[in-house]
Amino acid sequence: MTQDLRNFLQILEQRGQLQRIKAAVDPDLEIAEIANRLLQAGGPALLFENVQGSPFPVAINLLGTLERVCWAMGMEQPQELEALGQKLGMLQQPKPPKKISQAIDFGKVLFDVVKAKPSRDLFPPCQQVVVQGPDLDLQQLPLIRPYPGDAAKIITLGLVITKDCETGIPNVGVYRLQLQSAKTMTVHWLSVRGGARHLRKAAAQGKKLEIAISLGVHPLVIMAAATPIPVDLSEWLFAGLYGGGGIHLAKCKTLDLEVPALSEMVLEGTITPGEVLPDGPCGDHMGYYGGIEDSPLIRFHCLTHRKQPTYLTTFSGRPPKEEAMMALALNRIYTPILRQQVSEIVDFFLPMEALSYKAAIISIDKAYPGQARRAALAFWSALPQFTYTKFVIVVDKEINIRDPRQVVWAISSKVDPVRDVFILPETPFDTLDFASEKIGLGGRMGIDATTKIPPETNHDWGEPLVSDPDIAALVDRRWSEYGLADIPLDQVPAYLFGYDLP
Repeated sequence: MTQDLRNFLQILEQRGQLQRIKAAVDPDLEIAEIANRLLQAGGPALLFENVQGSPFPVAINLLGTLERVCWAMGMEQPQELEALGQKLGMLQQPKPPKKISQAIDFGKVLFDVVKAKPSRDLFPPCQQVVVQGPDLDLQQLPLIRPYPGDAAKIITLGLVITKDCETGIPNVGVYRLQLQSAKTMTVHWLSVRGGARHLRKAAAQGKKLEIAISLGVHPLVIMAAATPIPVDLSEWLFAGLYGGGGIHLAKCKTLDLEVPALSEMVLEGTITPGEVLPDGPCGDHMGYYGGIEDSPLIRFHCLTHRKQPTYLTTFSGRPPKEEAMMALALNRIYTPILRQQVSEIVDFFLPMEALSYKAAIISIDKAYPGQARRAALAFWSALPQFTYTKFVIVVDKEINIRDPRQVVWAISSKVDPVRDVFILPETPFDTLDFASEKIGLGGRMGIDATTKIPPETNHDWGEPLVSDPDIAALVDRRWSEYGLADIPLDQVPAYLFGYDLP
């Protein structure tokens, strides 16, 4: 199967999940307003075929549901994502197999790595058309401006590709870029990101940093670039592991960088260290406008693209947004890896409503006093992306962490705020989070919502209310006899009575 944007659009259309819009639309505010309403309603992906000011169509909301994210990964059910996480976990911390079956499983993973190795394309589709010099005008691209307070139009789903000038190792990230002029944009990245590190190294050697922006790739490549799992593998290899086969790469037309050969478009440019322009304000994932910040200026000199390319975009904001759906899928992939890092964790969940990373709910198989606090502290240090998680709620393994009613019950019935809430002050913080008193520095809260055992408490804990298991099974069997067949059992909150749903 060809893993490019066109193939995924075809899959969505075949499954009735792509709406083509032929009416003329404005990329300034109008496209985002339409897409946001469809996102809120769990609606289809959109392909705007008549965009004012540009000859190129715009695709948006492709990953607007968890179901479509799974399709992008070649899967049908979210549960399949955990199997992928187990595979990555084996690569993260390989252990000598103790059984023949374990040796076979590890051998399959190694074979998958071999298959995932990228290949090189000498005549890449992304270079069918080359635009350079005075003909290059970024304002001809259908860049969107999502919110009225945004300073300018932006690129959001571009793969930003740079290379370490010392080691030659590339970095692929997904960063926001803001239009500055017909040939320039600023890039907004945190100082800890790979692109920023590469720029600092280039500055130390007095060199310009080469940078390529790959636009319109298959969503699984975007997922790979957005996966900050600490495995010593490249994003290209991740994309191959995600897709079950190596992706095609091609050397840029004017740069010593490689990009996906099946990209719809590729922008090629350089950053001169120290050359910056104000970037922002711009709507961000926190649900507010970010501030104005001097950011590196990219000077573009070349655009290559396929014949009749499609521009892929999205926008940030208060959930639900596409980035939140991607985070839900990544949550499933992280779970097996997190279990390897923190052995007592049974499951964990990052609610979309908490911006997919600000609050974490983890369940543990509690065996000793103080274990919930230990699990929370271990969680914060397990993977880099959890550094900015403000709240960690720890519950017993019997609690369904994806059901907010159960979680709120656990907090309400098992927490003494004096004993079970602990605060870590003055820790590294997300600079986009305005809740902290100091930008970039804030506190974290852990909540132990597990059943307490001595010496955590000096009195007996009450017995939980549960149904008689035989009666529960009887009611299940006779449900239709009661005349309740029109009310599926999965809509009845049986967890309130202490037994799991069938």
